[in-house]
Amino acid sequence: MALHSHRERDNYTLEELNIRQQIIALWIVFLLGLLFHTQLALMPLFHGLSVLAPHGQVATSITEVVPILWGMLAFFLLPLLAILATVLAPTRRFRQAHFWGTLLYTVLNIGHLVADLVVKPIAWYQIVLMVLLVLVGLLLNYVGYGWMRRAASRPPRLSLV
Repeated sequence: MALHSHRERDNYTLEELNIRQQIIALWIVFLLGLLFHTQLALMPLFHGLSVLAPHGQVATSITEVVPILWGMLAFFLLPLLAILATVLAPTRRFRQAHFWGTLLYTVLNIGHLVADLVVKPIAWYQIVLMVLLVLVGLLLNYVGYGWMRRAASRPPRLSLV
């Protein structure tokens, strides 16, 4: 015996699934944009040109860039984990953490956009891509906020089936 009819439960599940699909799709778009941002920065190498080193520093060994590599790993890994958790563990607590994580990524992307505007010469193709990533991040904030609020506004469902 269930406390809700199957019809109500199916609608709730489909509604939740659609929001989760939106979040997953937005994270995938973000990750693809991030990968392309990195690829665009490296494309001069394929044409025999050097790439711009941040702050004019040129590394002489891999150990000098290991912290950057770990930072990039974390920056890519967290959205991947967010996608997995959205699929496998969409709990109330995760939804809250997810929303605050999307805000953090938006702030970091805005900071990166500003940093790209400071680097001379300005790579406008990178700016366009970063603006897109910021907009995707804002959309992710909006959908994530609604998903979090939905969980907060509904009492936990009790079902005997």
